[in-house]
Amino acid sequence: MIYLDNSATTFPKPDCMYEFMSGFYKQHGVNPGRSGFDAAIETEEVVQKTRKIMTDLFNGGSDFNRLTFSYNASDSLNLIIQGLADPEAHVITTMLEHNSVLRPLYCLKEEGKLKEVTYLPFDKEGYVDPEDFRKAIQPNTKFVVCTHCSNVLGTFQPLHEIGKICKENRLILVVDGSQGAGAAKVDMHADNIDVYIFTGHKCLMGPTGIGGAYVREGVHIKHTRYAGTGVRSAYPKHLDEYPYRLEYGTLNLVGVAGLYAGVSWVLEQGIENIHKREMELWEKLRIGIQNIKGVTTYCANFPERKNPVLPFNITGFEAADVGMMLDVDYNIACRTGLQCAPKVHEHIGTLDMHGTVRFSIGPFNTEAEIDVAIQAVADIAAIKN
Repeated sequence: MIYLDNSATTFPKPDCMYEFMSGFYKQHGVNPGRSGFDAAIETEEVVQKTRKIMTDLFNGGSDFNRLTFSYNASDSLNLIIQGLADPEAHVITTMLEHNSVLRPLYCLKEEGKLKEVTYLPFDKEGYVDPEDFRKAIQPNTKFVVCTHCSNVLGTFQPLHEIGKICKENRLILVVDGSQGAGAAKVDMHADNIDVYIFTGHKCLMGPTGIGGAYVREGVHIKHTRYAGTGVRSAYPKHLDEYPYRLEYGTLNLVGVAGLYAGVSWVLEQGIENIHKREMELWEKLRIGIQNIKGVTTYCANFPERKNPVLPFNITGFEAADVGMMLDVDYNIACRTGLQCAPKVHEHIGTLDMHGTVRFSIGPFNTEAEIDVAIQAVADIAAIKN
């Protein structure tokens, strides 16, 4: 299989991740923070090491206990957005967002837990103008939530400029880093990011089922869940201090271990080195596909400020049919449809076309695989063009 669906989840993972997860779970598959025996203490050490490496990766702050784990980015986005919601509040977001942002905001507004949501458009290259955030601010605006990088278009948004505007206006900035964490440098301090949310199974090269958030000091997230924490069990309410404030019950320990191994591999290889090679393959793919008659690409005119994501359509074909032919006839795995981001497709005019075909490149793709993908698209396009 030629795997070009890395924006959904990177595959394969580094061998060291599989090996570390297996060894960890065989030796340390016990609950941390609940008991004082050696295996529990050693398990807690791995959890704490992972909190620290993630905090350092994002330059979040000095308190790595504010790095909390969840099932994935969707889980943390729900915790954060619901924890910030206010019936009188106005929220600013963008048309680039994934349903993990769009649906919580929509439902909270429908339920009367948010007053208003503004959705900012993006330009022809897939970028939101930071000044649009400033223009959208109202007296009751409470927070901004935006993606670090579009999962459909692969465009990195200008977080530094957005963060500066938020700080000037005392707004909380929440960033969905699902596609950004591990793909580009993240500096919460320099970019005035208040909450950075991540998932482990994409560019961080970890397993599925693990994600989380770093919440900077001074940001108040109200409780929306209540459960056991393993400490202060006689206290009747869920604990306010971090990490317990946003963690409930037993952690996905093997997921945390896999995340630690995956991030360690990424740091060893170098985020910039991985991204540079992926974008070299992307440029080869872009040029090859754009030269095919009947193929339309979207927001893919240059490689700067991009992730290796290429959305396209072939005239005369439904995106889903192209995906099926790529799979059955060429053994190429990719994503078709709306990619859980309907407002992107609404804005680029592909909503009524049922979305796009999306190729997304990862660390283990090769030039030979890109050549096969280009030829496959050319063959399919030639049928009707």
